[in-house]
Amino acid sequence: MYFGHFAVGMAIKAKYQDVPLLPIILGAGFLDVINGILVAIGIEKVTPNLLALPYLYFDLTFIDWDHSLLMAIVWSFVWGAFFLKDKRIAAVAALSCFLHFVADIPMHNADLALYPYAEQYLGFGLWGKWGIWSWIFEIIFSAILLAYAYRQHLQAHENIKWQLGFIGLLALQMSPWTSPMKQVAMLSEPYASIFHGILVTVGFIVPTIILAWLYKRSARLRKCN
Repeated sequence: MYFGHFAVGMAIKAKYQDVPLLPIILGAGFLDVINGILVAIGIEKVTPNLLALPYLYFDLTFIDWDHSLLMAIVWSFVWGAFFLKDKRIAAVAALSCFLHFVADIPMHNADLALYPYAEQYLGFGLWGKWGIWSWIFEIIFSAILLAYAYRQHLQAHENIKWQLGFIGLLALQMSPWTSPMKQVAMLSEPYASIFHGILVTVGFIVPTIILAWLYKRSARLRKCN
């Protein structure tokens, strides 16, 4: 899952509108930020596979240090610890981070270990079973969460239509036909894995920055009205 994680973050933000954006939105992608770094430096392993739909074009061969159940819990506490000056913010940040793992379970192809090097793996495998249709499923899943976020913010007299449009652009960019991962998967190793990791990390940090600007803008317009 990719843009679906941002939708989860925006739904949490809508529920806890007094909590700052960064702990929530970047928290929703924190596991993948760590994953991208670990893949790029060779601690975790992905394998190019042009048949891996809908938009990843890599098999996630070993991602136990951030996408196992145990490490997802650990990283969630780590992320929450950055905001311990306010226990409520810390709790929401940790929740947002852990929900990344929960949201991944339906999509991943049994590559989510219980703990590093465990023999037991989680993942319902919708990527592998549904192919392109799993991208459609993620769009529907995101649309439901974003509709909730839109309604909640509208009740607080804040219009987040530009945020919704931006998530729509992310969904289109990560379609099976336009995903940049396909081009990266065609590179020779180790460049394919290195650029995969870089794109994963940048793919969560840059959109978070853009969403932070959009939320600041919509909050400012709410005050003006």
